[in-house]
Amino acid sequence: MEWHCPICRKATDSTKDSDFPFCSERCRLTDLGNWASEKYKVSEPATDESLSESHETTPRNKTPHEATSHEAPQRDEHEN
Repeated sequence: MEWHCPICRKATDSTKDSDFPFCSERCRLTDLGNWASEKYKVSEPATDESLSESHETTPRNKTPHEATSHEAPQRDEHEN
């Protein structure tokens, strides 16, 4: 597959270039640096927040600690 490097626009080939879709390690690292310095931004959330609200697992009448506690119930020493 023939493509153009997203950094320098040089032609690249997926069968020949080990850094595909980049033409070189330099362009690959430049792209990584652009993400790290927040030059690139995702325009929309990766997940739909309305879906996460409808799948909320914490019951409304319990605190988050009570809802997520996995401790075994305390037993009286005299119970069998």
